[in-house]
Amino acid sequence: MNRSIKPVALFISLFVFLTPTDAAENLTAYRVVLESPGGELPFILHVGRHADSDSAELYAFIDNGEERIRVPSVLTDGRNIRLNIDHYDSTITLTSTADASGGLLPVPAKGIWRKRVGKDKWSQLPCSLTQSTGHRFKPLPAKEISVPPVEPVTGRWMVKFGKGGTPAIGIFKQGSDHTVQGTFLTTTGDYRYLSGSYEAGRLRLSVFDGGHAFLFDAIMQPDGTLKGDFWSRDVWHETWTAKRDAAATLPDGFLQVPSKQNVALSSLKYRNLDGDMVSLSDPEFDGKVVIVEIFGSWCPNCHDAADHLNELKARYGPRGLQVVGLAFEITGDVSRDLQQVRRFIERNGVKFPVLLGGFADKDTVANDVPLIDKLQSYPTMVFLDRRDKVRAIYSGYYGPATGKAHTDMVKAIDSVIETLLAENTP
Repeated sequence: MNRSIKPVALFISLFVFLTPTDAAENLTAYRVVLESPGGELPFILHVGRHADSDSAELYAFIDNGEERIRVPSVLTDGRNIRLNIDHYDSTITLTSTADASGGLLPVPAKGIWRKRVGKDKWSQLPCSLTQSTGHRFKPLPAKEISVPPVEPVTGRWMVKFGKGGTPAIGIFKQGSDHTVQGTFLTTTGDYRYLSGSYEAGRLRLSVFDGGHAFLFDAIMQPDGTLKGDFWSRDVWHETWTAKRDAAATLPDGFLQVPSKQNVALSSLKYRNLDGDMVSLSDPEFDGKVVIVEIFGSWCPNCHDAADHLNELKARYGPRGLQVVGLAFEITGDVSRDLQQVRRFIERNGVKFPVLLGGFADKDTVANDVPLIDKLQSYPTMVFLDRRDKVRAIYSGYYGPATGKAHTDMVKAIDSVIETLLAENTP
């Protein structure tokens, strides 16, 4: 049952950031389950109390195995809980028949997760919160695991999604306690930090970051392949198969999107955070090597890329590199979209200018950013030399969860920047 939250004035508003000290404190783990069309989509929520504050000051973060994501705001009045994940325009609201006298949050609690996906459109899933017993996915019943041993799932897999066989790469690492960490690489990016279990040949993985909720469920086949299903929020389902392949590769991100030449940058004008129109030929870009990043605040891979672009700006800025982000948002409401861009900037400590590009439709983006022939994925980085010519385009982004793929991508981007900076100025 989802009861309405009481007025905000009755709640304790908690805006806190994790520190190394916080991580070392005593935390209470809760298991949150989203009721996906494919079954339970679980994640672990950690809640703690600052040692140097009164009893009201809690903090929380979402656990995706190797990743912990801060929850920007926790609101509670003892029986009602609200988790605000503002940078994804997302909320979890829960209500319990108990109170929190025996712990930091009242359990059990039931409610709903809602995520804005358009101007007046929401994606939502029912959810529940209980005390964690140490497992992300519930262990399989004894009768299901009393089968002959199956081969481990650890390794690199060539994956095909859906009837069309969309290619991907699965990377999984199995622990001694049935736990599994991993991710999927695609031609548009990666599925970030997946966490789950592998028992009796059944692989279950999930991730929740506030904006995206993914569930993977697959069975090891007698021939050593995997066959399963993938669900995303309440809107997407497709099947997938995988074959172990240590040499599996995907197309190079630098070779996927053709560029357009002879585009006058003075004609490319976008709205800044004050609502004013700014041209890409303005003095702050003149004579610089420029990375134009096409992104969206709603895109998890774009949040990963923000840290990288900050680092590039700090390292190469003194030598003549400028970075500019063009945000394409999901509502078309300028005021609301600018608010989400500001939240993105604040969350990631963005150190480069960001402009509002427009509405996040791939065909629309290709028209609004004539530097590219098409848009295949968010983010996409366009590299311009000091003469304002497009010299390279990188489509997609492999985040830290992908390990070596991320490292190799970073090196390739560094190489392009070094080449452009070494060329003569106009």
